[in-house]
Amino acid sequence: MIIDFHTHCFPEKIAERAIASLSKAAGGLVPHTDGTTGSLIELMDREGIAKSVVLGIATNAKQMHNVNDFAKELSSDRLVGFGSVHPDAENALEELERIKELGLKGVKFHPEYQSFYVDDEKMKPIYKKIGELGLITVFHAGLDLGYTPPYHCTPDRMAKALDWFGGSPVIAAHFGGYGFTEEVIEKLCGLPLYLDTAFSYASIPREFASQIVRKHGADKILFASDCPWHNPELEIRLVESLDLTPEEKELIYHGNAERLLGADFLQSEALDDFPGNRLPH
Repeated sequence: MIIDFHTHCFPEKIAERAIASLSKAAGGLVPHTDGTTGSLIELMDREGIAKSVVLGIATNAKQMHNVNDFAKELSSDRLVGFGSVHPDAENALEELERIKELGLKGVKFHPEYQSFYVDDEKMKPIYKKIGELGLITVFHAGLDLGYTPPYHCTPDRMAKALDWFGGSPVIAAHFGGYGFTEEVIEKLCGLPLYLDTAFSYASIPREFASQIVRKHGADKILFASDCPWHNPELEIRLVESLDLTPEEKELIYHGNAERLLGADFLQSEALDDFPGNRLPH
């Protein structure tokens, strides 16, 4: 089975507009879906992905409620919706409680879109609340194609913020920091957090990817694509290019995700005979 821990989709009424805007900001990046949940599931069926985590972003305080309602609405046998809070929202802590009540497993932050530094002192109460609620936190890490420096979630800043979560799971996307590979190896590998593989095919040298897995451990790497911006098949190519044992691949493709999300949460009769239960060979 393959679980994609990093995907995106939008409500149908705004999907076309959102995809066009994000594509333009990233220099004309070509999406692999039309941004809707239906299109994502169609791609998952083609590529053999059993389940995907869908990450929403509240780019302003007024969006939080709708973003989290949509995360709940899309959650199904195939999709796991994560919520989001905006750091400057007066009711961010209350909204985190609502996220927990909705049954969502985690939250996503995008420090570029949300204009905050990952290690800003103002984030401490939010991170502490996340830890108390036992939620998973996913960060966009490193540079973003739609933004210029200074970047808000670099490896050194990420390392400083880890203690504020009280031990609840933290994931630094894009192998810990898109565009900061050497710093990831030096400053993040070995620390108590997960890294995902999102948008890494042809973006990170194979040797560096291999070094990160070896130094950090396959038990803390999550398969992820960043769909619609990368096709999962591309990230599968990267994983398959690394010198990994079958056991290490099992961890990356689904074992680590199952441990984070909970085996009971992932069980579904709809997945029993799904082709994605077979790993690539």
